[in-house]
Amino acid sequence: MIWLIASKGLLGSEIARQLRELKVNFIESGREVDITKMAALLDFAAGKKIDYIINCAAYTFVDKAESEKSLAYEVNQKGSENIAKLASKIGAKLIHISTDYVFDGKGNFPLTEEDRPNPISEYGKSKLLGEEAVSKNLKSYYIIRSSWLYGFSRNNFVYTMLRLMNSRQTIKVVDDQRGSPTFAADLAEVIIKIVEKDNLPYGIYNFSDSGQISWWEFAKEIYSQALKLGLIKNPGCKIISSSSQEYASIAKRPSYSVLSKEKIQNTLGITIPDWKESLNRFLSSADFDREKLL
Repeated sequence: MIWLIASKGLLGSEIARQLRELKVNFIESGREVDITKMAALLDFAAGKKIDYIINCAAYTFVDKAESEKSLAYEVNQKGSENIAKLASKIGAKLIHISTDYVFDGKGNFPLTEEDRPNPISEYGKSKLLGEEAVSKNLKSYYIIRSSWLYGFSRNNFVYTMLRLMNSRQTIKVVDDQRGSPTFAADLAEVIIKIVEKDNLPYGIYNFSDSGQISWWEFAKEIYSQALKLGLIKNPGCKIISSSSQEYASIAKRPSYSVLSKEKIQNTLGITIPDWKESLNRFLSSADFDREKLL
């Protein structure tokens, strides 16, 4: 049986949707099971035969983490440690979701699983400590680092851009941060394949959609595809490129965080879709939430 933690979040809800479609038996939990409290995890797991734990829980407010350090570390480090210890205790395998923010972004080549992390934000530091907590307390783990996640559930960059494109004449988007978008449906599919295959070597894996772009290029493509699909009610909105310094976010972001997917691609024998193709599937889907554009 699979235990899906944070099943109502952006990624968790997509994994839950796909598991239901596949008629896979799973249990799920949300905020009612506090991962920072071992007793809560033990109580939920009691009497259940759990083979896999998929941990999608995380503190993800990148800027707020600079001032809410204790909360970020409590969830991302302590929570991950508790889940790993629980998995070890009950003999379950753990799939733990991490982020490209564990890197400083100073390079210009796709980052592999062997590259040394060096986070430059409190969020990134807390997620790296979460990874380390998992690897120190459990042998049977898969850490999946992803980037620029968007999906049907919850607010995300794509929904935000579309709202702005429909309400403003101009918007500014940074063009000096490069990475790869990840459609939650693609990541969820890979996670489920790991469970189905059940014999992958343990360790760290990278996953995002293929290709590398700036946030500005991402926004431009969102506008182009959405216009063709009739999702833009304000034709002519100008998307202006800007620098990270001009945007002046509270937390530092990696300027280059493109992840190499060679390891997971070869290990699973999968073809990773191009980010433009995945964006089109998202925008064209019946599950696309038009109410989030209001």
